[in-house]
Amino acid sequence: MTAQEIHDSLKAKFGEAVLEAKLDAPQPWIKVDPQQLYDAAVFLRETADLAFDYCSCVSGVDYNDGKLGAVYHLFSMVHKHKIVIKAIVPKETPHVRSTADVWAGANWHEREAFDMVGIVFDGHPDLRRILTPDDYPGHPLRKDFQVPEFYNGMKVPY
Repeated sequence: MTAQEIHDSLKAKFGEAVLEAKLDAPQPWIKVDPQQLYDAAVFLRETADLAFDYCSCVSGVDYNDGKLGAVYHLFSMVHKHKIVIKAIVPKETPHVRSTADVWAGANWHEREAFDMVGIVFDGHPDLRRILTPDDYPGHPLRKDFQVPEFYNGMKVPY
């Protein structure tokens, strides 16, 4: 399927929850309402013509405008097509439903996005930090992150 056909399938199923798309990009993407992300994920995996059975990456993005993004890179092993799905949430309430039970590979990627950017993946089976200590202050990949001068009494060498 082409990116346009994937978009049209999502639009037919979810209507206004498909918010925006850039289909002529080197990595075509579709933005969906974060409240509908989980249902869209199940649809993308379970619909035979789509069969997105592989989530290669989930990234957390700080757009530096008060919004954070959960960005899913999906691939169909059966049909050999790919798409990027984005869900944008406000920085003050960065909640998206976890897709770890849709794609097992999303598990650690969502943990990394939680740790580094601060997106909370509701319903995640083990949402805890994966790259920084449990008590680390803040989320290092946020644009407004300030490296602490000291961490646990040790001078941070930056």
